[in-house]
Amino acid sequence: MIMSIINEYQSIIFLVVLAFIVILLIIEILNRIELNRIEKRYKKLMKGTTGKNIEEMLYEYKKNVENAIDIVNDIKNDYNNINLRLSNCVQKVSVIRYRAFDDVGSDLSFSIALLNEKNDGVVLTGIYGRNECTTFAKPIENGISKYDLSDEEKTALKDAMTKK
Repeated sequence: MIMSIINEYQSIIFLVVLAFIVILLIIEILNRIELNRIEKRYKKLMKGTTGKNIEEMLYEYKKNVENAIDIVNDIKNDYNNINLRLSNCVQKVSVIRYRAFDDVGSDLSFSIALLNEKNDGVVLTGIYGRNECTTFAKPIENGISKYDLSDEEKTALKDAMTKK
């Protein structure tokens, strides 16, 4: 019975199958065209603008980033070393000028406190008289001197220690 139906409608079935084959062929052609277009875009993407492969470009960028990280780490080390060295440099200064003797006409005597970040340093004092001049240097550690300080030296030291 199925064979009789097939024999009766054989020409219609043939045309329907032929139509499906043509439709499938058209779909296949469109798929190939689209695949070629996508493949060209992919190759262009992988090639990059400079003609390099994207993989090569990624390796190059990775290498550049690693170099930049090394440079930043070197700069950080240099910064820390400079910061350490600066903490030992003179950062706080105070100058007090005064008249040490009544017979000398002006404020020619002085006391200078020169301190680092830790209040270590020196107090320099110059005493000027009519006939002579004397200069003293007194070491300071943690804001304290082992030697007796004059009132002017104490003032210079205190003033320097309050500076930031």
